[in-house]
Amino acid sequence: MADLATQPVLMVGEPWTDYGLIDSGNGRKLERYGPYRFVRPEPQAMWQPRLPTGEWRAHAEFVPGSDEDGGGRWQFADDVPREGWLLGWADVRFTAQCTPFRHLGFFPDMAPVWEWMRGQLAGREEAQTLNLFGYTGVGSLALSGCGPVTHVDASKKSVAQARENAALSGMEDRKVRWLVDDAAKFAAREVRRGKRYDGIILDPPKFGRGPGGEVWRLEEGLPPLIADCRRLLDDDSRFLFLTVYAVRMSSFAIGGLLAEAMAGLPGTVEHGELAVREEGEGGRLLPTAIFARWRRD
Repeated sequence: MADLATQPVLMVGEPWTDYGLIDSGNGRKLERYGPYRFVRPEPQAMWQPRLPTGEWRAHAEFVPGSDEDGGGRWQFADDVPREGWLLGWADVRFTAQCTPFRHLGFFPDMAPVWEWMRGQLAGREEAQTLNLFGYTGVGSLALSGCGPVTHVDASKKSVAQARENAALSGMEDRKVRWLVDDAAKFAAREVRRGKRYDGIILDPPKFGRGPGGEVWRLEEGLPPLIADCRRLLDDDSRFLFLTVYAVRMSSFAIGGLLAEAMAGLPGTVEHGELAVREEGEGGRLLPTAIFARWRRD
């Protein structure tokens, strides 16, 4: 039976060539994405910035809307390619772009997660992995070297971008199924088909809609989705990784949910936070999300 670890785990994203957290504070963060610098809102940066105001020069800043549900717009101080620009992580290449949702086409704090999942599948040939809410496919491409990947996202635009990222990476011939589908409905169908996977990653939003107008609310939809994911794993599977953003919820809560669902499987359930380290000496850690993960010991 999977044991639930009580002590939280911290997974830290370090700067790399194409990404870095330059500074943070006063509810904002200054980041570099390749040759461009951006300022975005960050409520968890409650401290003071390390750099003086004059060094917070950026090509663009995302100014949030007045409502709590999000919204806002980019304000550009310098030219930024609206069609995007090329970045890379490890052997994966992808397009970064200023999106209407304040993101830039990928989540840099997921870099230690991609590395961790690769490690869990090390030595296993043709590992089958499932990426639910797969967005623009950087995680799917990172896993594609370990075996076939099934990538599911409700956004036709995101899946199209994922395919383009595969081509940019020279991985268009990898065994990846790119599916525009509702994640919860797809997982339920896979259970009925008797499918199994070696690893599952899911990054569900707080609220969303499927391609057929299906409504997703995290608190309601997550427990049955996790239950279906459990049915897609067996004693020989390696991991399940769940990330949750922008919710008033404890990592111990989703860890408990995962531990209950994984009853009957060997291994360990851990929970904790994702964080990104600022560049430079004494760089602070900026928390970004909570997670829970099951791994086969």
